[in-house]
Amino acid sequence: MNACQLKHGFRFLWLGLWLVWSPAVWAQEEAAWPAALLWAVIGLLLMFQTLLIIGLQRSRLNNKRARNALRQNKVELEARIAERTESLNQTNQQLQDEVAHHQATEILLRETQDYLHSIINAMPSVLIGVTPDGTVTHWNSAAELETGLNPEQALGRPLTEVYPALPISMETITRTIESGVPFVNENIQEGQGSNARYTDLSIYPLIAVQAIGAVIRLDDITMRVRIENMMIQNEKMMSLGELAAGMAHEINNPLSTVLHGVQNIQRRTSLELQQNHKVAQELGVDLEQLHQYLNKRRVFHFLEDIREAGERSMHIVSNMLEFSRGNNRAHEQFDLVRIVQHTLELSDNTLNLQSSQGHRRPDIITELAPDLPPVVGSAAEIQQVILNLLRNAVQAFQSDERDEAQSTAPVIHLRAYLERGAAVLQIEDNGPGMSEDVRRHIFEPFFTTKEVGQGTGLGLSVSYFIITEHHSGTIEVDSMPDEGTCFTIRLPLADRTEHHRTSHSLSSGSSL
Repeated sequence: MNACQLKHGFRFLWLGLWLVWSPAVWAQEEAAWPAALLWAVIGLLLMFQTLLIIGLQRSRLNNKRARNALRQNKVELEARIAERTESLNQTNQQLQDEVAHHQATEILLRETQDYLHSIINAMPSVLIGVTPDGTVTHWNSAAELETGLNPEQALGRPLTEVYPALPISMETITRTIESGVPFVNENIQEGQGSNARYTDLSIYPLIAVQAIGAVIRLDDITMRVRIENMMIQNEKMMSLGELAAGMAHEINNPLSTVLHGVQNIQRRTSLELQQNHKVAQELGVDLEQLHQYLNKRRVFHFLEDIREAGERSMHIVSNMLEFSRGNNRAHEQFDLVRIVQHTLELSDNTLNLQSSQGHRRPDIITELAPDLPPVVGSAAEIQQVILNLLRNAVQAFQSDERDEAQSTAPVIHLRAYLERGAAVLQIEDNGPGMSEDVRRHIFEPFFTTKEVGQGTGLGLSVSYFIITEHHSGTIEVDSMPDEGTCFTIRLPLADRTEHHRTSHSLSSGSSL
C-alpha cells in the first residue's frame, strides 16, 4: 500500500469517528441516547467498511503484484522451457545420430563377420580354433565335412572328442601356444596304397588381449603328392631313357661281335660243312675226333650258354631302347576286349604255375564290357603290357611264401569297362602283394625283387612307358601285403584321342 492509499484511509477513519461522536454530543445536549447509539453503530459500520475497503485495496494490489510476478515467472519459465527443450532436442538428435551410427556399425560388423565366415567356410582347408586347454572355438565347413559334426555340435567341446583322428597331440598344441612359434608338419600319410591320404598340418598361435589360443589348419594334399610322384616318375623315365639309349648303343656293338663270333665257331666246327673237312685234312686233323673232344669237354654247351646269354642281353638292350624311341609305331583303332581275349588265348603256357603238386593254372575271371568303345593305339604294345602283367601275377603266386593250406586259391581278375570317358583295364590278383616301399619303385627301370638272373627289372618300366608315352594313358598300382595287387590302366577313347591330336596340331601350327 502506497502513501496515497494510507492518506485516504485515515480520512475515512476520522470521518467515521466524527460521525459517531457528533450525535453523542448532540444527544447530550438534547438528551437523546437512542439516536446517539444509532449514529455510533453507523459510524462503526462506516469504519469497518473503510477498513474493509482498505484491506480489499491492499489485497487487489497484492494480487496485481502477484500476477505480475507470476507473469514474469511464466515468461522466465517459458524461456527456460524453450531453452531446455532446445537442449533436449539437440541431445535427442545427437542420440539418434549415435544410435544410427551404432546401427550402421553393427550392420557393417555383421556383414564383415558374415563375409569372413563365408571366406573361411569356402576354403577347402580344415580350420579349427582352440583355446589353450583344447576347447573348440571355431569350426568351419571343411571340418564339418571331415568329421560329420556341425559347429553347434563341436563348439565348446574338447578337441580330442570331436576330432580324435587329428594327427597331432594336445601337448604339441599347448607347446606351440606357449612358444608363440607356428608349428608345421608336412606330408602326413594316412593309409596305404591307393587309399593313402597325405595331409599338411599347421598350428598358428593366437596371442591377443582377448584371444589366447591357436588355429589348426589341415590341407589335403593327396592329389598334389600323386601329381608330384607322377612328375618324378616321368622325369626318371626321361632321364633313364636317355641313359638307356646311350648304354644300349654302346653295348650293342660288343654283343653283336660276341654273338657273331659264337655263330662262326659253331659253323666252323660243324660236321655238316664240307669246307671244315677240307681244312682239317689239309692240317692233318681228324674233324670227327675234334668234334668228339669238344663235345666231351662240353665246349659246345659253353658256346650255347654264351649264345643264350648274348641273346638275352640283346633282349635287355632292346627293352632299354624302348625308353628312347618315340611313338613311331602305327596307331589305329582296336577293340580292347578282343585284345584281352586274344592275349588270354596266347598265354596258356605263361599262366601255368609251378608248385609241389605240379603245373596248374590260376583261375581267370573276366568282366569285360561288351559295348566298350574302340581305343586308338598299338594293339601289339597293349598286348605286350597285358602279357607282362599276367606274367608278373603268376610269378608273384610262385614266390608266395604263405602256407598253401592257409592261402586262398590263386585267382586273376581281368576287368574292362568305361569310366569318365576312358577305357579302363584292371588286372588284379590275390597274391602276396607288396610293401609300400616296393610299390613306390615298381615302375623304375632295373628295379626288381627277384633273385639275380631271374629278372631284369625292365618289364613294368617298359609297360609304364608304353601306356604313358605311346598311348597318353595312365597306369597305377594298388597293393597291400598279403592282400594282392591290382594294376589299373586308363586309355583314352578313339574320338578323344583324335580330338587331342587335332588340337595339338592346331596349337603347334599356330605357334609357327
